[in-house]
Amino acid sequence: MTNVIEAEDLRRTYSGGFEAVNGISLAVPRGEVFALLGTNGAGKTSTVELLEGLAAPSGGTVRVLGHDPYRERAAVRPRIGVMLQEGGFPSDLTVAETVRMWAGCTSGARPTGEALEAVGLGARGGVRIKQLSGGERRRLDLALALLGRPEVLFLDEPTTGLDAEGRRDTWALVRALRDGGTTVLLTTHYLEEAESLADRLAIMHQGRIVLSGTPAEVTAAQPARIRFVLPEGVAPGRLPLGLKAAAEGRRVEIRTHELQDALGELLLWARDTGVRLEGLDARSASLEEAFLEIASRTTVDGTTVDRTTVEAGTR
Repeated sequence: MTNVIEAEDLRRTYSGGFEAVNGISLAVPRGEVFALLGTNGAGKTSTVELLEGLAAPSGGTVRVLGHDPYRERAAVRPRIGVMLQEGGFPSDLTVAETVRMWAGCTSGARPTGEALEAVGLGARGGVRIKQLSGGERRRLDLALALLGRPEVLFLDEPTTGLDAEGRRDTWALVRALRDGGTTVLLTTHYLEEAESLADRLAIMHQGRIVLSGTPAEVTAAQPARIRFVLPEGVAPGRLPLGLKAAAEGRRVEIRTHELQDALGELLLWARDTGVRLEGLDARSASLEEAFLEIASRTTVDGTTVDRTTVEAGTR
């Protein structure tokens, strides 16, 4: 499968020596939705700007559709669509006027009505930008990104400000674009969005990609959990030795990478000993748990460690 986005040892250093992107590598094949996630300040926006060709990397290489998006911008720009976090359009123009103005700068632009219908703004063409809601402005941003029928689409927080219905409509549109062969790279703070849309994803932290793969692969890297409450008089020490349990009073949590085996062992023990496990809850890890585990890390002298360890050692 042909990769349409490729980055190798990509770096971006700002004045003062701050390295926002610290040697990341990624590849996105044609027709895939790839989500780039990360904590605030992780380097997502800096990375996407390099991929879009809005800035030159401080080190490493980047190719989009086989070209350097910064140095060969004329070859790349007509074939990509970019949805920024904020469009910044003239407030007194109408929606349709804004689309027509943008179409004048876009090769092979869709008709205005088609572009607006695609994002649910077909009936809002005569409304001035300043009268749009925040969600409607995001829809307009998306319409303009799609105007040139892009082969590669960059979406930066595409559903911020949208209501639940608008978010679902946008998801459906992104899936349809992918099914039609468009490659989509998106950033989002909504983990449910990444889990629902992304074929693959990467989580950034402090300028590096620390975890990547399909959503299932990323969540599988985290342990599943089993939670329950023991009856009065039953000590956690009576649990089978094969189960690594943490207890707080009568409340017990077991974390395991073998959920079925651990749950089976626990239930057999409960049956054989006549113990009733109150509030029993067993579930696989979620993308949110993987994200929060990464967010808890920090760096000390170039080494990534758990933040709680650092705080304990500095008190």
